[in-house]
Amino acid sequence: MGRVTYVVSVDTRLPAGAAELDALQREGVIFLLRKGLDAIEAVEGPDDVEIEIFDSILAAHPGGVLLKLFVDAPALEVAEDAMREVVGEVLEQAELLSEWQITKCEVELHPEFAQQSLDAADGPDVPPADPVVRAAQHAEARAEATAARLPGEEVEAMRGTVRAMAPRLTAFGLDAFGWCENGEEFGVDREHAELAAGALVYAIDLLVDQLFHDVQTLSEAKQSVEECDGLLWYLDDLPAQFAAQYTVLFARRFLVTAVSLTGRLTRDDSVQLGCVAEEFLLNFLLREAGVVLDGYGLLHDGVAAAWEAFTEKVLEGADGELWYEMAEDGGETGATTSEVGSLDVNRWFAPFDAGCFVHPYAADEGA
Repeated sequence: MGRVTYVVSVDTRLPAGAAELDALQREGVIFLLRKGLDAIEAVEGPDDVEIEIFDSILAAHPGGVLLKLFVDAPALEVAEDAMREVVGEVLEQAELLSEWQITKCEVELHPEFAQQSLDAADGPDVPPADPVVRAAQHAEARAEATAARLPGEEVEAMRGTVRAMAPRLTAFGLDAFGWCENGEEFGVDREHAELAAGALVYAIDLLVDQLFHDVQTLSEAKQSVEECDGLLWYLDDLPAQFAAQYTVLFARRFLVTAVSLTGRLTRDDSVQLGCVAEEFLLNFLLREAGVVLDGYGLLHDGVAAAWEAFTEKVLEGADGELWYEMAEDGGETGATTSEVGSLDVNRWFAPFDAGCFVHPYAADEGA
């Protein structure tokens, strides 16, 4: 029987009514889960097939922990069932986590593995070649599965948790998400505006933790993204033509920029994007927030409209988007490399102007 590498996403949640985890408690939970997983060398599946967990990523947030487990298994269903059993056993054995619940356990294919699967697919059930059509079909099926899988109280609890986080996005009020009492502008209602804002706050921990993973992967490989064979969650989603320049130092600067940006979003009264790297990071944060809401069937058209209003607001007056578009096709615009920095990713950390803040560790001193 052939074996395939799957990425199993397992969402674990605090017991109902429990207080949210603070930063120190999150570290403690991660330690307990990591200790439990490290004690498991392999899992026995159907017909005595051995299922190997060869890597894992754990990201804690106020309401629980998201685990991504990299598994070699003979079938998708086998991988999901085995990881649900493994995580359940780890939670049960850790006395402090014994009442935690597993709210989601499903396979998500890493882009590299997904492409391999598509390349190998054949027959009448092959997915559509158009990625937009394929994504739409997948989203529809996932939403139906989510609605059937999660009990209503879980969805409502998540809705309440995310909406309660909206005020922590201090840099932008609900008006930045298209909500206003008279219903003008984008016409976004208060609930969808709060979901959109709260999901950004919720996604911060996931973004930062996964960037830490990317930095660690490059550090261990001692290679650039272009040469690295390890799994990367964000760095290989940056423009591929510059992959040779995505070194460990670049990754660290990118991570520090993420911490700086997300800190300002939840601390300052207003935020102006300071450099091109922050624009990429905002896009990644929005994507992660979408994954969070989609997992609970909360990604509605109203939320999408709220994020559309938000991106227009946050990019208002910023030159970075145009600057990067020029960097991608500098030859067609007639701009020189020195003007747009198209061949030097160090320029991505250069402040747009004197009024923009970029963390000193990340700032391009030669700008």
